[in-house]
Amino acid sequence: MGFQTTVTAGVVSALGRSLRSSSGRLIDNVIQTDASLNPGNSGGPLVNSRGEVIGVNTATILGAQGLCFAIAVDTVKFIAGRLIREGRIRRSYIGLAGQNVLVRRQIARFYNLANESGVLVVSMDDESPAKKAGLFEGDTIVTFAGESVDNIDQLHRLLTEERVGRAFTTTVIRGTQKLDLEIIPFEREFVN
Repeated sequence: MGFQTTVTAGVVSALGRSLRSSSGRLIDNVIQTDASLNPGNSGGPLVNSRGEVIGVNTATILGAQGLCFAIAVDTVKFIAGRLIREGRIRRSYIGLAGQNVLVRRQIARFYNLANESGVLVVSMDDESPAKKAGLFEGDTIVTFAGESVDNIDQLHRLLTEERVGRAFTTTVIRGTQKLDLEIIPFEREFVN
């Protein structure tokens, strides 16, 4: 709004929240506060009563008064360190679009699955790791790298930079068959 050095007071009402970004990706471990966040003051520090920075003000939900979010300071330090050291943040990528689905109860019981939901493969990029691994549209991913995949957000959380270039077993349900396929995630390329 053109003013400088504006300070507001508020209450931290929750820690460890998740917030969906404009790209659709989930941002974990955000701080919810009712401190006023207006256009132009995103990126400012969220401080505690001792003046210590505990987060960076990031987002507000339009139409919901007093519902603002800050990225936790530990996350900010990690990201800033990576950007300074490497100039980028690496994410792994398997190249598919998916949607959350329920796995038929009989199939989940027959294969003793830890979860009764997964990610239905709706489409895949050409030459993607998913396609190279033998996934088909219509497959339902239920595990990745030994971890249950209940939904698309869980799959995103598992696609960390440590997984780039390494082979991981992915379990899918294809029709009534349970298959283990090996996927080698690529590094996700971000275009500015």
